[in-house]
Amino acid sequence: MDLGRLWQAVLGDVEISLSRGNYLTWFKNTSLLKQDGDIFVVGVANVFVKNQLEQKYNDLIVETLRKNGVSNPSVEYKIQSTQKKIEPEDIVIAPQAVAVAPQPVSTVNSLSHSYRQGINERYTFETFVVGSGNELAYAACQAIAANPGTKYNPLFLYGGVGIGKTHLMQAVGNAVLAANPNARVVYVSSEQFLQEFVDALRYKKTSDFTNHYRGSDVLIIDDIQFISGKDKVQEEFFHTFNALQQASKQVIISSDKPPHEIVGIEERLRSRFAGGMSIDMQLPDFETRCAILKLKADGNGMNLPEDVVDYLATNIATSIRDLEGALNQIVAFCELHGVEPNLAIATGQLNNLQARPKHLSARQIIERCAKYYQVEVDDLLSPKRDKEIVVPRQIAMYMLRNELHLSFPKIAHELGRKDHTTAIHSVEKVTKESQFDTNVRTALAEIREKLYA
Repeated sequence: MDLGRLWQAVLGDVEISLSRGNYLTWFKNTSLLKQDGDIFVVGVANVFVKNQLEQKYNDLIVETLRKNGVSNPSVEYKIQSTQKKIEPEDIVIAPQAVAVAPQPVSTVNSLSHSYRQGINERYTFETFVVGSGNELAYAACQAIAANPGTKYNPLFLYGGVGIGKTHLMQAVGNAVLAANPNARVVYVSSEQFLQEFVDALRYKKTSDFTNHYRGSDVLIIDDIQFISGKDKVQEEFFHTFNALQQASKQVIISSDKPPHEIVGIEERLRSRFAGGMSIDMQLPDFETRCAILKLKADGNGMNLPEDVVDYLATNIATSIRDLEGALNQIVAFCELHGVEPNLAIATGQLNNLQARPKHLSARQIIERCAKYYQVEVDDLLSPKRDKEIVVPRQIAMYMLRNELHLSFPKIAHELGRKDHTTAIHSVEKVTKESQFDTNVRTALAEIREKLYA
């Protein structure tokens, strides 16, 4: 029996019976590894796909095997490595196959560019959960990654905060780099683009600035709405955009609104944004939220019970970011107290999150961070660069960004800094460390707990 041909027939039948989002999420990267009598072994990418197929789709798979001539099948699921050669038609890739975007060396004042970001290697197509609200954006991004600059150029993704726009855009960058490590992929937020443009003018290095951005093969710019009302920056971006399009280079843009609703954007830019493909990304549905929780919990090495998954997915429908925030709170609590997650813990932590007061001030956050690290508030606001001061200052900047959603210039002002690039660097640093450092995650959880007690 040709197992490859059999499994393709099974997948064809399954695809017809499921939504596009469910098929891509649970079946896209599966394969039929072997047959031992009536036992068929299906290869899957990770444990949460294995669990989902076993618990929810096993009957469908067995029945579909029967339809394709197998008399009495029994199915087992085995996690297998997803590393493989990248083909244009199949660009879903494993994290270990991803190349990190090289940090460009610029002759523009090095201090002002210390916060420049590369592509985050964690943001891949494999770690992106597809659902009904994002399947069109997902398909468009896969097509772009296979052949950047040839279709959907520019791609304009829009929607509310915390729905996966940044993840999906950076997944394109990672896929392009995996297929061609020499490609120049540039990811930048509009705030960083603005700051670098100001620096280029200040230090008379505009040619370095233009060469950096106009020399890219793929330019990804996040939150374009923040350049509204800034005429000089819009003019520079207009010329950068034109140069890249004329050279058949890919441009990917995100915003919280569709192009025609962004106030303060020049009409010539607005028309160019709308000239490619604009996609509205929606909030994830219940099933997608469950899949996201399982994926994130698995990444933290935590086995999240089904009742906890259902509870969180039911009660948090605002954004993926809120969903991840609640999960991180539970993970930190369990690590801190040495317990396994359960419904009672999830309920308690979610109640704490939902009971947060609206009147929390920047000063309260700064004071609480200072108290936690046993330093003086005046030291956090001073120019001191001692490690025992720098760490709590960075934590305070992260908290101001995540709890109050302050702009980077406002965060810098609250901490007595003149240059908001320090705030950008600090928030990025703590965000990355919180993914891997238990001490940082515990500190954030305890500070939040005291703030909202």
